[in-house]
Amino acid sequence: MKKTIMIVDDSILIRNEIGKLLEGTDYEVVCQCRSGEEALETYEKILPDIVTMDIILPGIDGLETSKQLLSKHPKAGIVIISSLVYDRTMQIVQELGSAIPFVFKPINKSFFIESLNKVSNDLDTTL
Repeated sequence: MKKTIMIVDDSILIRNEIGKLLEGTDYEVVCQCRSGEEALETYEKILPDIVTMDIILPGIDGLETSKQLLSKHPKAGIVIISSLVYDRTMQIVQELGSAIPFVFKPINKSFFIESLNKVSNDLDTTL
């Protein structure tokens, strides 16, 4: 059975790119969100297996969205996807949880799928 994915990114180009990268994989995009607020609301309705989260979002950013999401759903699977490759950003992501992968833009398909597999396997072992 395919794992469900919620894409959170304000860029439709990136959302479409992620969707295309996932074609023919064990992952299925079930919803897309453009903001952190929308992601938090939608997560409650859909309960996807994994969330891909951009950092720069309108309203609350992806780091704060991830923090809020994990506070309500500690076992939520999250993959951060961003071009913000700064030491402080990486530190904040690690503080969210050591199991949260960071995928850099532009997205490398094999690394992205590997990151999703890691999160998926972590989810499977905690169930």
